[in-house]
Amino acid sequence: MTTDRLPVLEVDLGPGVRAGFTTRAGGVSPSPWDSLNLGLGVHDDAARVRANRRRASTWLGRSVRFSTQVHGTEVVVLDREPADGGPGDADPVDTVGDADALVATGASAVGLGVLVADCVPVLLADAGSGVVATAHAGRRGLADGVVPAVLRSMAAAGADLRSVRAAVGPAVCGACYEVPATMRDEVAVARPATWSTTSWGTAALDLPAGVAADLEAAGVASVERTHVCTVEDDRWFSHRRATRSGATTGRFAGLVALAPA
Repeated sequence: MTTDRLPVLEVDLGPGVRAGFTTRAGGVSPSPWDSLNLGLGVHDDAARVRANRRRASTWLGRSVRFSTQVHGTEVVVLDREPADGGPGDADPVDTVGDADALVATGASAVGLGVLVADCVPVLLADAGSGVVATAHAGRRGLADGVVPAVLRSMAAAGADLRSVRAAVGPAVCGACYEVPATMRDEVAVARPATWSTTSWGTAALDLPAGVAADLEAAGVASVERTHVCTVEDDRWFSHRRATRSGATTGRFAGLVALAPA
């Protein structure tokens, strides 16, 4: 963990790149979103969420851009300077549109964020070409190919996939993500590495393993896995854990940016 006033699980994606996964701590939201809720779609007060997002931007050193995630494979590429200012934006952009993956080039001068609370946050960077990216890999998006889609967009933006470093963030693990056996079989047809069994012996999906397999199949040589299960570790938000107790919860984020010069 590193602080810089905000507890973040940092990952190394190469020289000149800052990246990490926020925790629940360090924000202004009350229970049940306590406290660094970065998601606008979970009935938390929007002003609090925007204040939390400014804290995330300050940690990253860049104004963070998020998308409206729809469990698909659409990619938005940001390749120009934003109209607003830096990390202290009074009016941060709430969303760049419907997409489950974002790519930014050095010309964009922005950071990227991916919101999750059990789905897999994926951070990617090719430090040499100055291309960074995020992907939101839930069950549907992973099965439909969101990881190959974001890698294709990175390559089109100038990244060399052999030089890309990736981090697979905190998510529900294969021993906790129980699904119907028919669903496990359907997803495993497209992504065999996801086939799993819960710790209590029922059908399950291992989404982080599926993400890692897609990255490796595409030629990404450096894949770091955090091996944190959001259901088991309450430092992170978990939709499944909250639902079991009849509550709602917030969203944490994977963040990545080229470090300011």
